[in-house]
Amino acid sequence: MSREPDLGSPACSHATTAVRHRTASVDGIRIFYREAGPPEAPAILLLHGFPSSSRMFATLFPFLSAHYRLIAPDFPGFGHSEAPSPRDFPYTFDRLADCVRGLLRALDISRYTLYLQDYGGPVGFRLATANPERVAAIVIQNAVAHEEGLSEAWAVRKAFWLDRPAYEDRIRQAMLSAEAARQRHLAGVGCAELIDPDTWSDEFAFLTRPGMAEIQLDLAYDYRSNLAAYPQWQAYLREHRPPTLVAWGKNDPLFTVDGALAFGREVPDAEIHLLNAGHFALDEEVAAIAGLMHRFLGRQNAHRG
Repeated sequence: MSREPDLGSPACSHATTAVRHRTASVDGIRIFYREAGPPEAPAILLLHGFPSSSRMFATLFPFLSAHYRLIAPDFPGFGHSEAPSPRDFPYTFDRLADCVRGLLRALDISRYTLYLQDYGGPVGFRLATANPERVAAIVIQNAVAHEEGLSEAWAVRKAFWLDRPAYEDRIRQAMLSAEAARQRHLAGVGCAELIDPDTWSDEFAFLTRPGMAEIQLDLAYDYRSNLAAYPQWQAYLREHRPPTLVAWGKNDPLFTVDGALAFGREVPDAEIHLLNAGHFALDEEVAAIAGLMHRFLGRQNAHRG
């Protein structure tokens, strides 16, 4: 695995708070990632959801980059990372986690805080259970590890897991239509006028690229593996009690408030905050989430110091 070198021009000599857009080769796959912050600062690994990319953290970076090294990769098949054919690359959450683990090795990052959102939850919990000693803390934003966290909107997805051929067309429409892309960002929000339409128009353009439907359907089908892993993730939380901050959009139509509160069973001293936001809480409450993270991580760093 290798990392592409920085260009040697003065334009690449910005302050460390500037966001750098980089790529690394991990097992022969080009992985795009955004990076900012001092290289010696505590690292935060930010893992995006469906059908987003590292771009979803663009508004959060300026709040954190003066004090933390921020790494936000695009998973294979997402954003600006390479999207090999499903014939050549198995689109499973195990494989996505392998690629993120390879990126961490390439960047020589051995300890980090996890920021988990949506699909980032299954990827991040795989990293945490495999190497718990590397996880300094966890920030959970609308990512589930308990079945009660899945709303009734998951009924068709569960039927799809039992009979893929019978339900694939319905899942395709629910995941890949223009209206579904719009509703992912508007459902549950307090003021629709504050949500940039580029968020869903860009995602719809991404989802309609050639070959993308097959990639996303394979991942949607493999999501059933996450439910099977919930007991393992819960056991990890109970045993290791990582410092945990839950910053949850309480109006999320996909992931329930019960899913947020459930983390308190495994980590009784977890901080749990219910925000007046939807599934993509950073769209509405980025300043609030950044403030919670600064206070939470500041306390963890002070304890370690």
